Amino acid sequence: MGEVADRFLWSRALADDPAAFGEIFERHAKTVYNYLFRRCADWSVAEDLTSIVFIEAWRRRRDVELVHDSALPFLLGVATNVLRNRRRSERRYRAAMERIPLPDDSARPTHDPAVRVCAEEDMRVILGVLGRLPRREQDVVALCLWQGL
Repeated sequence: MGEVADRFLWSRALADDPAAFGEIFERHAKTVYNYLFRRCADWSVAEDLTSIVFIEAWRRRRDVELVHDSALPFLLGVATNVLRNRRRSERRYRAAMERIPLPDDSARPTHDPAVRVCAEEDMRVILGVLGRLPRREQDVVALCLWQGL
């Protein structure tokens, strides 16, 4: 007996059968993941985005009627939109960060590798001490002392 078409599995997923949707995931997750990696060149980002694709597909499953026997064209369409949304969000974030003035030259990153290494080592020590505090107090230090709020 041949493989069951995605269209049949999709109809079962519409009836709230997570196992049917799980089968669609098993069939197509690797392809979606590879597609996203080839578009963003970051394995961990591709992994996160793949999760988002399948969450969105599950969430929107009642809004979609598969035209083909395979769900892959739909999933790749969702992947493309997820990637676009991420890039749009990154652009907005960078633009917002560029609008925020740095308070003084001491806060500006240096290109001197020795200074950067020393600063990173110092910060690791500070974070080690800070890590002994309860999470709420860590946030107070970060926001009030470091950020001046």
